[in-house]
Amino acid sequence: AVKPKDGKDLPKLVEGLKKLSKSDQLVVCSTEESGEHVIAGCGELHVEICLKDLREEFAQCDFTVSDPVVSYRETVTQQSSQTCLAKSASKHNRLYFTAEPLQEELAQALEDGILGPKVDPKAGAKILSERFGWDKQQAQSKIWCYGPEGDGPNMVVDCTVGAQYLNDIRDSVTSAFQWTTKEGVLCEENLRSVRFNLTEVMLHPDKVHRGAGQISPALRRCCFASELTAKPTLQEPVFLVEISCPKDALSGVYSCLNLRRGCVFEENQREGTPMVQVKAHLPVAESFGFVASLRQATSGQAFPQCVFDHWESLPGNCLEKGSKMEELV
Repeated sequence: AVKPKDGKDLPKLVEGLKKLSKSDQLVVCSTEESGEHVIAGCGELHVEICLKDLREEFAQCDFTVSDPVVSYRETVTQQSSQTCLAKSASKHNRLYFTAEPLQEELAQALEDGILGPKVDPKAGAKILSERFGWDKQQAQSKIWCYGPEGDGPNMVVDCTVGAQYLNDIRDSVTSAFQWTTKEGVLCEENLRSVRFNLTEVMLHPDKVHRGAGQISPALRRCCFASELTAKPTLQEPVFLVEISCPKDALSGVYSCLNLRRGCVFEENQREGTPMVQVKAHLPVAESFGFVASLRQATSGQAFPQCVFDHWESLPGNCLEKGSKMEELV
């Protein structure tokens, strides 16, 4: 997050952020609800260069920079232990939901655009039934919506049997689901890899009593409850780090990675050279200052490259009092 040292420079900074996001396709400049201006980039070095450009070229004013922040994702690890019920404010409508995790490959396919709302429904249903073992009818016509932003890796599946007035609430459910998946129940982060099953509905026969104002808040509460009953956890982003270094500097690389929860999974000797290429997974939360400490540990002989690789669930129970996970939440 950036904010100007002098309040009157704020228009300059906002204008500078617009120019910065136009000049670099990989930068995302956004304004939070709290009014903070956030710059998101891919890696420490990239953000550093963006800030330098912003200060010297685009905004041409002085500003303060807060500590870097890592965005997590909320997910569930098992099926809901019970069916959750939420009543609308008028008490005339009832929604029943359960939550369960999606397979990792399925969540990845939704993120990559192999599946989702933009894919032909018949082709998508075929992939779901053949590769992921879904029921054919559910895959074809029972997926109501994806979220967040309409195409994220979460979905609402209609599992009701013979429910009345169901199509009247579909739009309300879709819009409320975007809001629900954008801000989860644990720490208001995006949800990922969660399937919500609508198991039963009881709706008022009069259309006036089942509008969006009644259905949306009830759906949000019900989704949150079903997430909490399905052993929720957080997923952290993990970098794939490729490090090139001479063989005699390997010990420095390993010690540096071990201090930061890094995990080496491949090591290749480059033929005809004394260089070794090491591949490792490194949590993004531990990557701040990694380049500097790696150069220090290897006397500047190692060259790292970081790229986002995958999301990994954190160990521990966030609902347990006093646990490390609860502190993080």
